[in-house]
Amino acid sequence: MIETDLELDGGRGLHVYDTGAEGLEGIRPRLTVLWQHGTPNIGTPPGPLFRDSARLGIRWVSYDRPGYGGSTPRPGRDVASAAGDAGAVADALGIGRFAVVGHSGGGPHALACAALLPERVLAVVSVAGLAPFGAEGLDWFAGMTPSGAAGLRAAAGGRAAKEAYEADAAYDPEMFTPADHAALAGEWSWFDEVVGPAVADGPGGLIDDDLAYAAPWGCDPARVVAPVLLLHGGEDRIVPSAHGRWLADRCPGAELRLAPADGHVSVLGGAPAALEWLVDRVG
Repeated sequence: MIETDLELDGGRGLHVYDTGAEGLEGIRPRLTVLWQHGTPNIGTPPGPLFRDSARLGIRWVSYDRPGYGGSTPRPGRDVASAAGDAGAVADALGIGRFAVVGHSGGGPHALACAALLPERVLAVVSVAGLAPFGAEGLDWFAGMTPSGAAGLRAAAGGRAAKEAYEADAAYDPEMFTPADHAALAGEWSWFDEVVGPAVADGPGGLIDDDLAYAAPWGCDPARVVAPVLLLHGGEDRIVPSAHGRWLADRCPGAELRLAPADGHVSVLGGAPAALEWLVDRVG
């Protein structure tokens, strides 16, 4: 893994990750995939998918969203701002066109990249991703665990309300299903490597993320012209599957793969097949 720090106009920085132009196992990749991480995570690409990535010829690039890890905070950022950061990372690495994969809170950011960079984004996979706040015809909070809904309702009330909520917030294991806990005890224990560093200096990145989710995105997923694959667990307690269904109805040409028995993390068991879908779509 190659890690670099990219300085943007105005002195803001992004910490960037890249598995390299020779890809994994020293093979020149067929496809570059930009990873959009969840909340609260740093941007390290998903290690449990590296074996399949090497087989498929995928190069991963990613970055810590502003306020996480080595990236400068950007208070007031919206979901749409991810497109500018993703484009800057691709430019710095000499990458023209790429696919985007996002999990959880990374899903909206992946769709924003596709909506606002149509000439560059080849295809999108959004796994357990949120729909826009206030989406017409969607009861946005329905089906979320009480703790998850409370955190996002606080964010909808503004920064002061969200900061006050996080000051007393505690981890709620009930947000995860038994299938999720099994995945987190297995290969997706990888999340231990990206969650701890994301909150080591406080909840600033998480707060900025949730404020962005509970506000207008700044872009419309209906404008995405690239192929879209939506993966969602039918038992997801963090982002209920109704969000995936809503997005499938709004994104032109989107395909929804609903895994009825999966939760928010166990649904990642479908990610290797999603990578095959990506490679098939972009040739």
